[in-house]
Amino acid sequence: MKKLPLIILFWTPFFECLGQLPAKQAREDFKKLSWIEGTWLRTNSKVGQSGTERWFKSSPYELQGYGVTLKDKDTLFVENLRIVINEDRIYYVADVPENREPVFFRLKEITKTSFVFENPDHDFPKRIVYQIENDTLKATVSGGKKSLDFLFRKH
Repeated sequence: MKKLPLIILFWTPFFECLGQLPAKQAREDFKKLSWIEGTWLRTNSKVGQSGTERWFKSSPYELQGYGVTLKDKDTLFVENLRIVINEDRIYYVADVPENREPVFFRLKEITKTSFVFENPDHDFPKRIVYQIENDTLKATVSGGKKSLDFLFRKH
């Protein structure tokens, strides 16, 4: 009878840990995002400017990224990005200087070659779409009648 408390003591952390795992669908969808990992060089920058976006896996359920726009050697713009599972949903989180706090966009669509995140309450953008075709990445931010395309090639 003394073995029962020892077994309970051993298995309790295991089951608590299982309760913290994201839902199976979120984990499966998150795996489909792996193609974004790496360094991407912007191909449609304004004359005299360059840009990069870099993504890396920081944990089993989080991708971290950052985007940088340069003019010569001067930094014009930096954004810190994350794609993370939170409460069994996947979010794209943008932390940019213009916003007081990070902005969360919820995953709406995902395929093996694209994903769409939306936040209808945000001023701009309301929608963020990433699509990959061969070695070209197209990121589109849109809201209302405004839409901007960012084209990248893998470095």
